[in-house]
Amino acid sequence: MKKLLVLFAFVLPLLVQAKPKVVKLFNEKNLSNWEIFIAPSTPETKDALFSIVQVNGENLLHITGEVNASLATKAAYENYHLRLVFKWGEKVFKQFNSGILYHSYGPFGDGLGVWMSSHEFQLCTAKMGDSYCMGNSYFEIPAVKDANGKNYLYSAEGVMSKFGVSFPAKNCSKQANYEKPAGEWNVLDLYCYGRNSVHVVNGVVNMVNYNSGRIEKDGSVLPLTKGKIQLQSEGGELWVKSITLEKIKQIPAELIK
Repeated sequence: MKKLLVLFAFVLPLLVQAKPKVVKLFNEKNLSNWEIFIAPSTPETKDALFSIVQVNGENLLHITGEVNASLATKAAYENYHLRLVFKWGEKVFKQFNSGILYHSYGPFGDGLGVWMSSHEFQLCTAKMGDSYCMGNSYFEIPAVKDANGKNYLYSAEGVMSKFGVSFPAKNCSKQANYEKPAGEWNVLDLYCYGRNSVHVVNGVVNMVNYNSGRIEKDGSVLPLTKGKIQLQSEGGELWVKSITLEKIKQIPAELIK
C-alpha cells in the first residue's frame, strides 16, 4: 500500500505537468498583451475601436467595426488550438465583417493597407470559415470550382490548388454555412500545427489548409509556421466573450480525413 502511495505521489505531478496550459489571450481586464494599428489615412473615430465593456456582469471585448483596424498580439504563436467565442452587435457601417488573422508577420499595412501579411479565418457573415491569403501569405487547399468556373470551394476530395497574391486566387470558400443567426454566439476553433491549419465553425470543419508559406519578392515560397494573431475591425460591430489558446502536438486526426 505504501509503495502504491509513493508511486501515486510521483506520477501525479507528471500528469499535472502533461496537461496543456490554456492561455487567455483576452484576459477580460485589459489589452496589455495586444497592440492596435489604424492606418494613418483612416479618419478619426469618436469611440475606441477596441475596448472592454461590462455587459450583464461580464467583461466583453467590444470591436466597433467603424473603420478598418488591427488588434494584434504582441507575441507570436505556433502549434496551437485557438478558440474564439463571438457574436455580431447591432451597428453596421459596411457589413458584418471581421477575421482571425493568424501566422501574421512583417509590417502593418502589407495586407490591404492595414493588416500584416497573414492567413485569414474569415468571419464575414455568409463567408464564415473561408480562407483568405492576406498580403503575401500562401496556402495549398483541396478545392473545386463553382458552377461559374471562377471561384474555388473547399472540398476534401478536390484538386490541391495554390492560393496567394501571385497565384490564380487568394480566397477559397467553405462549402456550407454554419454561422449562427445574428445576436447568437459563434464558437470558432482554429487548429494550427506545422504548415497545416483547420477552420472549425460551431463544431463543423469548414476548411483545411496545407503547406503554409510566405511569398518572397522573387516569387519563392518559404515555410510559414508561426506568427502573431490579429483581430479585425472591418465594417461591423462585434462582441468577443473569450479568446483562448492551447498548445498542441498534432491536429486531431478526425479533423483531417
